[in-house]
Amino acid sequence: MNMVMAYIMVKAHTGEADRLKTDIEAVEGIERAHIVAGDVDLIGVADVESPAAVKDVAAAEIQSIEGVSTTQTYIAMD
Repeated sequence: MNMVMAYIMVKAHTGEADRLKTDIEAVEGIERAHIVAGDVDLIGVADVESPAAVKDVAAAEIQSIEGVSTTQTYIAMD
């Protein structure tokens, strides 16, 4: 079965990045998360079964974590 890889850009409230990294990595379907410098604070890497599962991980799970301000999701095409 082909898996769907997605990158979820997360903006965090001030001072929340370290805790959020742990919380995001605990979400089922997230392979890893990285704290980054730039326009966003973290990037979560999802490897799931379908585009619908990407939506579940990003919209239902990550956006509901306290301290998450906004997310943007990019699905890999290759």
